[in-house]
Amino acid sequence: MEENRYKRLAGNTLLFAISSFSGKLLSLFVQPYITHAMDEVSDVGVTKLTSQCANLLIPLVGMGISYAVLRFGLEKGRDRRQVFTDGVFTVMAGFLLMLLAYPLLRFIPTFSDYAFYLYMYVLMSSLRTLCSQNIRSRQLNRLVAVDGLLCSACTLGLYVLFLSVLGLGPRGYLMAIFCGDSISTLFMFWAGGLHRYFRPSYFNKKLLRSMLRYSLPLIPAQISFWIINASDLFFVNGLCKGYEGQSGAYWSGLLGTGYFLPTILVTLGTIFYEAWQLSAVTEEKGRERFFSKVFYSYQSVLFCCAAGIIWLCRPLMLIFRSDYYIAWRFVPLLTIATVFSCFNQFLNSVYMVEKRSSGALYTMLCGAVFNCILNYYFIKAWGPGGAALASLLSYLLVFLLRTLDTRRMLRVNYSVRLLALNLGLLLLESFVQLSNPPFYFIPVTLLTALVIAVNFGGVWGMARQILSRHR
Repeated sequence: MEENRYKRLAGNTLLFAISSFSGKLLSLFVQPYITHAMDEVSDVGVTKLTSQCANLLIPLVGMGISYAVLRFGLEKGRDRRQVFTDGVFTVMAGFLLMLLAYPLLRFIPTFSDYAFYLYMYVLMSSLRTLCSQNIRSRQLNRLVAVDGLLCSACTLGLYVLFLSVLGLGPRGYLMAIFCGDSISTLFMFWAGGLHRYFRPSYFNKKLLRSMLRYSLPLIPAQISFWIINASDLFFVNGLCKGYEGQSGAYWSGLLGTGYFLPTILVTLGTIFYEAWQLSAVTEEKGRERFFSKVFYSYQSVLFCCAAGIIWLCRPLMLIFRSDYYIAWRFVPLLTIATVFSCFNQFLNSVYMVEKRSSGALYTMLCGAVFNCILNYYFIKAWGPGGAALASLLSYLLVFLLRTLDTRRMLRVNYSVRLLALNLGLLLLESFVQLSNPPFYFIPVTLLTALVIAVNFGGVWGMARQILSRHR
């Protein structure tokens, strides 16, 4: 039984890897492509800002209900038809409120120019997530994988059509995303038989109240996460006008490009978390030991990947157009920040298991406030690079708060000494990379090798579980 739970986690991770990796791999390829398809660096900045506006609105419109659809759908004996129907009603009600709030939303930067595209982006993303969560709660993981491949292929084709063939610029970028989500939603509705799960007669007011009690605290938590993750683009856009003779949109475009390589870690974290949240809820025996062993291997993999990204950040940024190359300067600190963002996501599973979503809210809210303060002063002092440091310190604060808070619910062993050693090595590697001494590549390579050596045991342990799953 002990081995089976790790094999199930490994198997689900591989299936979700097919789904998530296709989408994230698409985003990795698309970022360099966009720099060539768009005429100006500022156009890329507009696409980043507009997408982040949509990401801010999505949890508000959906009222965080997609999290509840998965959490309640995983419970034994729960009627998933009622769960899904309540979720659809909630999203549609939220979207109606968004339509009525149009006069207020006009004050969001870039909103007035892209209102229709933002509305469609938000609606279709919310519906696709809702359908996906229903399928995940039913353990139809192969269908999730197929849908991920389909959505990625369709979105890629639409990018080429709208950007390269029709030359629609930022509008074409947004159209490709919401059209891809629309195709995915229709596919899941048909292939997953979701028409059987949605009927007005299934609406359960009492259940909806329970679901909203769980999901509503996650809205400010999600917004707080957005603040840490995306507000730096808006701060840079507003505070860096005229910095080195360039516009704020120029610098936000470069900073957004700097997130390209850390997206690899986001890909790994998303793949793992989608599988992990199923195991975290359904595997009830020996949870503390289970969580501790999984986190040990998880941090080892992430730190090794982070060291490799920092090591190769300069040559890898050459795939972009030449005027984007200097964005490599943002990569080292953003990479470390992304590692702790993944850790925070892991700790969120503790709140999910215990249905203590308020803890996720308070910890992320502290990080968001801290991030806004640091963004203002750091960007004023050091320009756009200050935003990367602000993100790192904010995610680190959230991690510390969550490790302390979750110990009341689940006493997980976080291998603190190993974690501190890894963090110190990555900071040293980043310092050497950014200092740019003669023959910088030699010490950076040695530090990368040291991180891999330190974490080899954890990485091998995870690899062994994945390999044994398919013997």
